[in-house]
Amino acid sequence: MENAIKAARQLGVEIQKTDAYKNLIAATAANDNDQDLQKLIGDFNLKRVDINQEVTKPDKDNERINKLDEELKALYNSIMENQNMKAYNEAKQQVDVMMNQITTLLSMTIAGEDPLTCDPAPSGCSGSCSTCGGCH
Repeated sequence: MENAIKAARQLGVEIQKTDAYKNLIAATAANDNDQDLQKLIGDFNLKRVDINQEVTKPDKDNERINKLDEELKALYNSIMENQNMKAYNEAKQQVDVMMNQITTLLSMTIAGEDPLTCDPAPSGCSGSCSTCGGCH
């Protein structure tokens, strides 16, 4: 088992050398340094708290809940339209694809397939077993 852990650590080193990983780190830093984006995210979180508080009141004001929900959706759209957030989401998707391939390769190997010849290429696997019809 010690060799397997050593190999996993080396895999971690190799993952951190990929452009996908480097892009994700850079995109995360850009998001963290984007004050406008951070304000939008803060406003979004506060609006979510407002909605939760309103929903749990015994005398709910459905009109206010609907207004808060519209404001929340507008904030979400503003966040998702931010160029740094778009770059982050793209970088995250690239890393997710890579990690799904790695996980698929490991799963195939544990299922008895040859790790040197099995094909872990994306096959529509979302990574969520709840939507899966079964492994390869």
